[in-house]
Amino acid sequence: MNVLLIYPEFPDTFWSFKHALKFVGKRASLPPLGLLTVASMLPPEWGKRLVDTNVRALSKKDLAWADCVFISAMVVQRESARGIVAQCKAAGLRVVAGGPLFHSEQEQIEGVDHFILNEAEITLPPFLRDLAEGRPKRVYATDHFADMRQTPAPMWELLDLKRYANMSVQFSRGCPFNCDFCNITALLGHGVRVKTSQQIVAELDGLYALGWRGDVFFVDDNFIGNKRILKTDLLPALIEWRKNKKGFLFFTEASINLAEDKPLMDLMVETGFTRVFVGIETPDEDCLVECSKVQNKNRNLVEDVKCLQRAGLQVQGGFIVGFDHDQPSIFQRQIDFIQKSGIVTAMVGLLQAPPGTRLYERMKKEGRLRGEATGDNADGTTNIIPAMNLATLREGYQRILAHIYSPKLYYRRIRTLLREYKPPKIRGVFRFSDALAFFRSFYRLGILGRERFQYWKLLLWAQFRCPRLIPDAITLAIYGYHFRKTCERQVS
Repeated sequence: MNVLLIYPEFPDTFWSFKHALKFVGKRASLPPLGLLTVASMLPPEWGKRLVDTNVRALSKKDLAWADCVFISAMVVQRESARGIVAQCKAAGLRVVAGGPLFHSEQEQIEGVDHFILNEAEITLPPFLRDLAEGRPKRVYATDHFADMRQTPAPMWELLDLKRYANMSVQFSRGCPFNCDFCNITALLGHGVRVKTSQQIVAELDGLYALGWRGDVFFVDDNFIGNKRILKTDLLPALIEWRKNKKGFLFFTEASINLAEDKPLMDLMVETGFTRVFVGIETPDEDCLVECSKVQNKNRNLVEDVKCLQRAGLQVQGGFIVGFDHDQPSIFQRQIDFIQKSGIVTAMVGLLQAPPGTRLYERMKKEGRLRGEATGDNADGTTNIIPAMNLATLREGYQRILAHIYSPKLYYRRIRTLLREYKPPKIRGVFRFSDALAFFRSFYRLGILGRERFQYWKLLLWAQFRCPRLIPDAITLAIYGYHFRKTCERQVS
């Protein structure tokens, strides 16, 4: 049996980094970790080939080679996934699908023969047994959660590593919080389940053996969901592992309460973590209560962000407008917060209600749903009828983007960050792609770009104030180019 594992293409979104990837000569930011893990669960005698359509096109030769197709996708990949399924069916192939998109939209996507839903550690084995016996069912689902200690290492060897800017691993699933717009707990539960440190080290060893020396993203939705295990097991194991390994730096996602745990922050930085994404959402307390974002209530959020920055962690932030309690003043409040905090990578989106969330059920009950959520947090759309006038909401949203990603305010924010940021002693290996990015930024941003004055002003400032952080300054300048390109759709 030859199995073709296909990952659909991402549209041009905030997190795709498509415009930034051109500077480093890469095709995709992250690999399809779920499919690589599923590949390890398939019978070893099966032939396996990965086609990540973000990296290369799906060819007729691929389809002719395959006996069966496995496809996984997130909601934001909907259009590409539909096209791929249709292409595979036209080639007469059996199509097996899983992942968040197919979990929520199995009735809307035609052509899939078998759905492997929820967590593949539980639902894939019965499908494989039934397939071997010639009686596979259409849907395999479960209400149970997997023991991640049984999850195999991803099949890194299926990847063309040089096409990716970063690699990814997963330590935990589940989140202890209950934000009403988030579908993570609906999919993965509140209980935080973890792999062993030995598993993570083995996965990193696999990447190292294949020659990877770049950054690694811990894809956990809340990396600090179980602080005790981090402090006593995983982070000490990674510190020990890195003693004889060069070039690995880490980044992840965490809740804001990380800022109140200095020993954990210090341990993460010692391990090699340099960035953390935090869901800030809003500076408005009433809106935080509305969406049950209890971990953000009654805090000085700006000071929390600066605390993380001073510890050595650059903060990337998520923000939302469109809550029922939002007033017209929220747009300027969001701008002021983002500028004051020095969150350079600030993703601002309109509130969406994904299926499976408490927000979705409330909007449905109130008759306020208006179509599907796109899965793109920053595309300027919403699938709910907001309490605020929709035209006012969209105009205010566009004003936020026009302000925070204008060259003047964006580069000012970089300087705000670099004044606070205390970089870790651990630094990554300087690679050819880094040199490529530097020279391309000099030309595209410093000569051709409309931000050229701000670009050279930043580099001159950094040369005198924090020369060690010039690589960080250039990286953030390149990110800004990407963000402006993606925001042009909203503010043009």
